[in-house]
Amino acid sequence: MMMYWYGHGMSGWAWFWMTAGNLLFWAALVTAVVLLFRAVLRPGTHVGGHPGWSAPSVPGSPGAEQILAERYARGEIDEEEYRRRLDILRGSPSGPAKS
Repeated sequence: MMMYWYGHGMSGWAWFWMTAGNLLFWAALVTAVVLLFRAVLRPGTHVGGHPGWSAPSVPGSPGAEQILAERYARGEIDEEEYRRRLDILRGSPSGPAKS
């Protein structure tokens, strides 16, 4: 008979509980890592608090200009607001500078 842990034999149930415990531990760890990455890399958020490190956009998702055009088409913003925001998105602010 094989003896483990200072002369005490290990029954079949002990092996079962050790295996189940290990599986639960690794499942919880993987779940925590996945949830952490999903929270950090959520579209529109900045990674590490730095504005230049945004999460990559999802291919096929609408861009900022398209969303702005849709808001204008629905009447949520007027033409002046649309043009002002479009110029800002394109990197060429127009009009008088506000102080």
